[in-house]
Amino acid sequence: MLYPVIWQNDSVSLIDQTRLPNEYSVVQIHRSEDMAQAIKTMIVRGAPAIGVAAAYGMYLGAREIETNNHHEFLERLEKVAELLRSTRPTAVNLFWAISRMMKTAYETLGTVENIKQNLWQTAQAINVEDLQTCYAIGNHGLAALPTTPEKLKILTHCNAGALATAGYGTALGVVRSAWGEGRLERLFADETRPRLQGAKLTAWECVQEGIPVTVITDSMAAHCMKQGLIDAVVVGADRITANGDTANKIGTYSVAIAAKAHHIPFFVAAPFSTVDFALADGSQIPIEERNPAEIYQLGETILTPSGVDFYNPAFDVTPAELITAIITENGAFLPSELAKFQFQPII
Repeated sequence: MLYPVIWQNDSVSLIDQTRLPNEYSVVQIHRSEDMAQAIKTMIVRGAPAIGVAAAYGMYLGAREIETNNHHEFLERLEKVAELLRSTRPTAVNLFWAISRMMKTAYETLGTVENIKQNLWQTAQAINVEDLQTCYAIGNHGLAALPTTPEKLKILTHCNAGALATAGYGTALGVVRSAWGEGRLERLFADETRPRLQGAKLTAWECVQEGIPVTVITDSMAAHCMKQGLIDAVVVGADRITANGDTANKIGTYSVAIAAKAHHIPFFVAAPFSTVDFALADGSQIPIEERNPAEIYQLGETILTPSGVDFYNPAFDVTPAELITAIITENGAFLPSELAKFQFQPII
């Protein structure tokens, strides 16, 4: 099992996902500033994994604060939270984890050392809970998948696997569960331009475990559906609004439209911490725009002529009406059913 974010040797170990699939390397993070940089540069990526990393980043920041004054400590911890929140605007798990850590800090009685100890325990709890959540999502997803054919051909987009979580994965967790139960014939992985997370990361995870995987370009998804090569689509999510609209890696919306046109079920797999009940619908989700170099450059190769303009949104929003079900650790729900949870605390 892959664990992209773990605490060991008094620091945080991150699998450097910018170097996969050609090089497997681990980065040791000792400071909150370094964690913020790792999140921003996508050494660690995927909404749940970012949440776990941010929780550890909060503890690292707390550990760096040298004061015994309770009020001063909390003020400086707020600045650590602000730094980490500024790294990626779309993934709500980042903000959820930071809010949970700040809640722990404010509610802990006793000394500053007591607060630091509780922050470490909370970060550890977030890590363990996410792994348990992924296993539960896998099980609920397996139950939600079509019953025919007996062995399914599933399409996914981007990487929502072990690398994007504390381990096992959300969308790829459903795939893993299907594979383990003999329900999967083959996974089709969109390459996921422009950063190629499907080709680089999802395919790499599958190869490690012997899961049959075929990489296709993003523009081939509709064709594969028309050819009868896809029985279901399972993707992850970076933020889900109260009405069930879902932000995920750019290109997901196109896949959902194609799935609807071909009468193929389209599932979103994500933990409940990804649901942002403060937002009514997807029009309110902030969409991160990234460096245009991701579009015009592959390695050292420039792909476009000079003088052109670029638009590089990292995410798009799939409307709830295109989603068959949202698979969570608590079960699979229609998007419209999320509203009944909005008055329940998520922390």
